Amino acid sequence: MIKKCLFPAAGYGTRFLPATKAMPKEMLPVVNKPLIQYGVEEALEAGLKEIAMVTGRGKRALEDHFDISYELEHQIKGTDKEKYLVGIRRLIEECSFSYTRQVEMKGLGHAILSGRPLIGDEPFAVVLADDLCFNIDGDGVLQQMVKLYNQFRCSIVAIQEVPAEEVSKYGVISGEMIRDDIYRVNSMVEKPKPEDAPSNLAIIGRYILTPDIFDLIEQTEPGKGGEIQITDALMKQAQDGCVIAYKFKGKRFDCGGAEGYIEATNFCYEKFYKTGKAF
Repeated sequence: MIKKCLFPAAGYGTRFLPATKAMPKEMLPVVNKPLIQYGVEEALEAGLKEIAMVTGRGKRALEDHFDISYELEHQIKGTDKEKYLVGIRRLIEECSFSYTRQVEMKGLGHAILSGRPLIGDEPFAVVLADDLCFNIDGDGVLQQMVKLYNQFRCSIVAIQEVPAEEVSKYGVISGEMIRDDIYRVNSMVEKPKPEDAPSNLAIIGRYILTPDIFDLIEQTEPGKGGEIQITDALMKQAQDGCVIAYKFKGKRFDCGGAEGYIEATNFCYEKFYKTGKAF
């Protein structure tokens, strides 16, 4: 069984400057809840209670958020404001949290490798918190992927179709269709030009990885921008064994940029906050 979920959270959030100059992008609120909390809730829904975070300088707010604030709780005890802490209290009680730092920003692959001491030799999930995902009518995206892992027992990446002109923002896959929503990956390219892209199937911020990925990342040379790309390590894994790409059920918002962040805020306000489910 998969028990652990890794959150790479060391990035600078440059697309959201100046807001992220002193505040982690993962703490940006969507209505009244930070992005990182939505991600941990998705992990817990999927049965992943061991939360590992790779952070960096200036990210102490993440640790503080998943901790008890005795002074605050004393001040609001017995008032109607206590209801706002119900959700975060549940996460603190039901999950364990561990942290390590990515000392240098060398890409997503390197960030995942930095989490190796927290993960050990077992399969694990990866969530990028600024990709906010919901499936209102069924299992969350990570829960869907965990069920799929129990069937295939290999690394899985979540994908969605994107317009051809946007493929240069993503890792892009091509592969053999197993069923309408599942592909066996045979090619994976990081941020290709539209004319060079093998498809319009883009990888988004949800992964399930088998532990051999760590050795493959260590063997991976820096790619675009001098960064160690997780797609390069996954491509080696696909060549030697099997990597599955899953076209998930649900909706994804790119909250790393203003447009997606505003769309997510409007969506969450209508679906959760107005109905009293936002806490």
